[in-house]
Amino acid sequence: MSRGFIKEGDQEEIPMVPLRAYLPEGVPNYVTKEGLAALNEELRNLKAELDNTGDNYIMSNFIEAKMKLLINRINSAIEVDLSKAQKDTVSFGAWVRYNGRVVRIVGVDEADVDNGLVSFISPLAKSLTGKKAGAVFERKGPGGMERITVEEVSFEPMTLTKIIRDGQKETAMPQKRKAQNTINKKPVQIAQTPQVHDDDVDMAIETDPSSCFEPEINPMEFLPIVNERGNIVGRALYMELHQGNKMLHPVVHLHVIDGQGETTQRYWWHVAFGDTPEKTLQRKMTETLGLSGTKPLLKRQYVREAKAEKELVYVFTIVTQENLPQTPEGKDYLDLFAKD
Repeated sequence: MSRGFIKEGDQEEIPMVPLRAYLPEGVPNYVTKEGLAALNEELRNLKAELDNTGDNYIMSNFIEAKMKLLINRINSAIEVDLSKAQKDTVSFGAWVRYNGRVVRIVGVDEADVDNGLVSFISPLAKSLTGKKAGAVFERKGPGGMERITVEEVSFEPMTLTKIIRDGQKETAMPQKRKAQNTINKKPVQIAQTPQVHDDDVDMAIETDPSSCFEPEINPMEFLPIVNERGNIVGRALYMELHQGNKMLHPVVHLHVIDGQGETTQRYWWHVAFGDTPEKTLQRKMTETLGLSGTKPLLKRQYVREAKAEKELVYVFTIVTQENLPQTPEGKDYLDLFAKD
């Protein structure tokens, strides 16, 4: 804050403007309908506070700076239409019951972990996204490995679980809550470093190395729309591309071949928006399979059309005898590779 805004004789400490909730660069600012309404209500409250500051230049500049950050966040907000969500699958905006606890996946500004609202960028939300009721998996949390059982997925309000920190007990609370949009009446010194809750840190999720490979499903991820030559002509959410509208989007198939020329494993991934098929594949090979420095060979490409989707498939092969995660053996999974 520039001291040029301070009236002569003012001896109050100059406040530092608190940053908004952490949102990684390049990540869309998804919000629920309620979250966007809360942001706009917060802006109205700040405007009212500004009108009441009178000649307090320190406070007026402090509020104006907060309003600027808030307006930027509102302008970048993308309200997610939950009517398009797959109702049996965890995605943004869903209420999820797991291990006897109920949480809702929301935007970063809406998150309040102690009251059951978790940010969609948090490790917990990432590990739940794409799962259905009955799914069982393990994730690494602040207290170590945790076994998760998804009991229910809903897009209708459920009673959220409130965490009482004294004694670490959990009790239920109503889903509806009043947004906290007030600010301090007196200027205070606030750190510029964003405050990030432990559950919002982008930690790697560890899984049992003996478990099977599971294709990544993120209904709220933007994927590229392409023509049959592979040129990007648009983008859409994952969930929009898998509801029978047949918008063509690229995927990579990887066949792992052993020293005897036999196919031992088959993997697939969606090509990320802004990536080439080769770039997505190299990254996934490193992140998911632990393979680095191995160059896959492009075998062919073709259009695969199914009831719910239409994909431009890039088929790659690698030769290795590394011990890699096992892939599913069911007919539905193997049918994905039938034309490779």
